[in-house]
Amino acid sequence: MPDPKTEEMRLEQLQRGREEREREETSGDRPEQHTAERRADKAEYLKQKLAERAKAEDEVADDA
Repeated sequence: MPDPKTEEMRLEQLQRGREEREREETSGDRPEQHTAERRADKAEYLKQKLAERAKAEDEVADDA
């Protein structure tokens, strides 16, 4: 089972990504859309890295 902090951070990134995608879709300002898109991409990247971390933590726990 992944560390609770890792899971919490992963869920935060999931929520941030959703919020930024929504902001991107509702913004009428092109620079603001671009900023929201970059933030959503970053949140997605971090979510993936946290998923990798959770998997590694599971593997270590299984080996112990």
